[in-house]
Amino acid sequence: MSTTTTRGVARPASAKASPARPRRGLRGSSTFNFWLFTSPFLIGLTVFVYVPIGWSLWLSFFEARFTVTPSKFVGFENYWQMLQDSKFTGSLVTFTVFAAFIVPATWALSLGLALLVNRLRFMKAFFRSVFFLPTACSYVAAALIWKMSMFSGVRFGLMNTIIGWFGVENIAWLANPDPPWYWLVIVTLRLWLQAGFYMILFLAALQNIPPELYEAAAIDGAKPGWQTFRHITLPQLRATSTAVILLLVIAAYQAFDEFYNLLAKTTWGRPPLVELYYTALGESQDYGEGSAGAVILTLLILIVTLVQGKFLGFGRGDDK
Repeated sequence: MSTTTTRGVARPASAKASPARPRRGLRGSSTFNFWLFTSPFLIGLTVFVYVPIGWSLWLSFFEARFTVTPSKFVGFENYWQMLQDSKFTGSLVTFTVFAAFIVPATWALSLGLALLVNRLRFMKAFFRSVFFLPTACSYVAAALIWKMSMFSGVRFGLMNTIIGWFGVENIAWLANPDPPWYWLVIVTLRLWLQAGFYMILFLAALQNIPPELYEAAAIDGAKPGWQTFRHITLPQLRATSTAVILLLVIAAYQAFDEFYNLLAKTTWGRPPLVELYYTALGESQDYGEGSAGAVILTLLILIVTLVQGKFLGFGRGDDK
């Protein structure tokens, strides 16, 4: 050890600070940790989502009957055949009308529930949970309950029992397409299942509205109720309303479980996904036309979403 002398006093020389060693191992590499924790999800997403989407797009240009590895290229013939299929195009038109009805109905119901729950002074958490619980129910289980108990065609069904009190004859809710009572069954089921989820979105948006806006409106003479809702609450919910509407439109065109379980193998009231199911997995097992129909449905959802986003101002700032 070397020493230094200051005014005759020997002192040990200060040792040079050794550079800090880089930390090695799992904690030393944030990039390695990132890929370690996200790779299982990314692998599953790639294998079960992106690869099937790409494979379906590839199959849509080939003749693929009873096989998923075709060799005969047919170009856009599968698309042309699907656009000429009256069942598939009819389902697209029918569910465009269905979406035009179920979307505003669900939007109004979920917003109304959110407004009611938000005004409660007690048991708010209880009612919030009660309205949200149906979203945790399986679509298949709910469809079977609606079919076998609520809207059963026999006189012991709940709805037939209720209308029987008023002297109305039993109605076969799901047996006949004329009159189309099955739409009442499907609409009530879908409203019950999904209104609670969108209520939570609206409730979160309502709680983020600054109370100073309502205080300023009261000072300016605005009456509580419709005036404050129209000029303060509704504009503040524009972004949430746009997102809810877009999600509802996509969900309407992707309907499958409740229709398949309520209407079984009937040829009427089929949504596009059920038609594609029977096309690809029916007797013909035409994966080429089924894939082409899936691409057409995806493009339709994309077009409707973009048009709605354009009119509703999705992505624009609040100041525009």
